[in-house]
Amino acid sequence: MTETGKRAKNATITDLGIKNANAFWNLSPEELSKIAVDNGQAKVTSQGAIAINTGEFTGRSPLDRFIVKDDLTKDHVWWGDVNQSFDENKFDFLHKKMLKHLEGKKLFVRDAYACAEEKYKMNIRVVNEYSWSNLFAYNMFLRPNDSEIENFKPEWVILNAPKFLAKPEIDGTRKHNFAILNFTKKIILIGGTGYTGEIKKGIFSALNFILPHQKNVLSMHCSANTGQKGDTAIFFGLSGTGKTTLSADPNRNLIGDDEHGWSDETIFNFEGGCYAKCIDLSEKKEPDIYAAVREGALLENISYYPETNKVNYEDASITQNTRVSYPINFIKNITKPSFAKNPKNIFFLTADAFGVLPPVSKLTSGQTMFHFISGYTAKVAGTEEGVTEPQTTFSACFGAPFMPLHPTKYAEMLGEKMKKHDVNVWLINTGWSGGAYGTGERIPLKHTRAMITAILNNQINDVTYVKHEIFGLNMPTSCPDVPSELLNPKNTWENKSDYDLKAKELANAFNKNFEQFADNASDEILEAAPKK
Repeated sequence: MTETGKRAKNATITDLGIKNANAFWNLSPEELSKIAVDNGQAKVTSQGAIAINTGEFTGRSPLDRFIVKDDLTKDHVWWGDVNQSFDENKFDFLHKKMLKHLEGKKLFVRDAYACAEEKYKMNIRVVNEYSWSNLFAYNMFLRPNDSEIENFKPEWVILNAPKFLAKPEIDGTRKHNFAILNFTKKIILIGGTGYTGEIKKGIFSALNFILPHQKNVLSMHCSANTGQKGDTAIFFGLSGTGKTTLSADPNRNLIGDDEHGWSDETIFNFEGGCYAKCIDLSEKKEPDIYAAVREGALLENISYYPETNKVNYEDASITQNTRVSYPINFIKNITKPSFAKNPKNIFFLTADAFGVLPPVSKLTSGQTMFHFISGYTAKVAGTEEGVTEPQTTFSACFGAPFMPLHPTKYAEMLGEKMKKHDVNVWLINTGWSGGAYGTGERIPLKHTRAMITAILNNQINDVTYVKHEIFGLNMPTSCPDVPSELLNPKNTWENKSDYDLKAKELANAFNKNFEQFADNASDEILEAAPKK
């Protein structure tokens, strides 16, 4: 057995039950990139980053994600369509099959950790079939120094084998691909898919169980930044709402763009990198992300201009979900290390294509928990000719696919922290005004930025607020650099009765979606629902 690279004292691949493998430990990004290129799996782009194709899967497969149901999880996980149970004996059987599959192969091992706050640090050992998957792990997790690697002891292990295909009728999976978490054994098995996002989301899902359930730390799917005076802001939002764009502020330092914990004292990043969408990426629109696409970064499922190695970011022929991963230090304005003090302001971002919700409103504690559990945005149906109606989308806690506990657990923790630390929570609509999609117009980004800047500079704390008739939201009547008529959505509609009808339609959608959570929700949360 040959093992190369820096590794912990006496650590070997056989410790994980893998026999006769040629293990390469903690190789540098340069070494991993070269191996991928030499093997014909990657191409060096004109910007210096390597680009790969993840194969059959270009995104996560939520229906093929499972959690082992055992004594530790059976009474605490919120079982259902999101958190599907997996038999522990089936897991053991599949684990042994995967170890046999990895036997005798060239493998890439990465020692890393999650959680920038030392108190909650979680050591991870990742074993990959592909060097570029190991580069992703290097980019996305926090990186130990040489002395930490020498004494490294993993708490969790990820086995990532894209070439290993399960047999559903024997192994208990739905299809040949799978991602399975075992909280008792602290092992994540990922097979049959090359999509790298499964690696980071596996650990995120694990932390979303461990931190709230065992350590009283709120885990969050959000971005976060800090101002020059050390004030922290958090941004929650689903895809397309502006989470990355609005948290990337030249006047503030980025803590992280996707996954964080909130303890009694700090907001801390889980990760050591960023995994940004790069469809339509340009230097003008997203200068920080564009500049991060350089040597050491990993591009996924992109296309090129003909007969060149120049990336065509507008080309979605492989997938809309083109991605780039890079270490967080590829961004100029960052907080070092990646944690900061308790937040002063929290923003819930929603792109309301119905044109109903106000562009900015201040939430009560009950409304905070209600809207957090709801996790609302709207998707515009523009793929079929003549279809212009928006579609409501709800994702509990703004990240339902990664939340093993009941959503009310996370919401109540958020409500408690909001009260304890006197945090202001704001609902920001980055969607439509003056009518629904197809009639109204998208709220200008400059006005959204002005609202957030005014909040961060304490400029609308003392203005007059009015209540929304149906949603009960507190809307400011003035805001610097924002037209006052924009602040009350009803005022922007030409036909006020049409607005009322659309508002009631959206309110009914909120209330119908919330029925699944009502039995576990407190009276304070239930009273914050919009009027029927």
